[in-house]
Amino acid sequence: MPEALTFAGRLLRAKFRAWHRGTREADYMIGGFFDRYHDGWKEEQLAWFEALLEEDDVDIMAWALKTQPFPPRFAGPQLELMQQLDYVDIPR
Repeated sequence: MPEALTFAGRLLRAKFRAWHRGTREADYMIGGFFDRYHDGWKEEQLAWFEALLEEDDVDIMAWALKTQPFPPRFAGPQLELMQQLDYVDIPR
């Protein structure tokens, strides 16, 4: 179905999926990453993020925290940004 969406529609869908993961921790990590970096994404970066959203939250979080090796298909600058964790802003 993503093929039927415009690029803007895919971004909206990705934002929703990033912020509705099922746990607050995953929402902050994955949703926060989206909010911080999605401006300026091109097709390649959005496709990477859409593929990431298909993975289990515990795996994504482990890759970001560097506690588990990540699949080679996710290697690159976006994962490196995610591993910095400087985008997580937890409201108090």
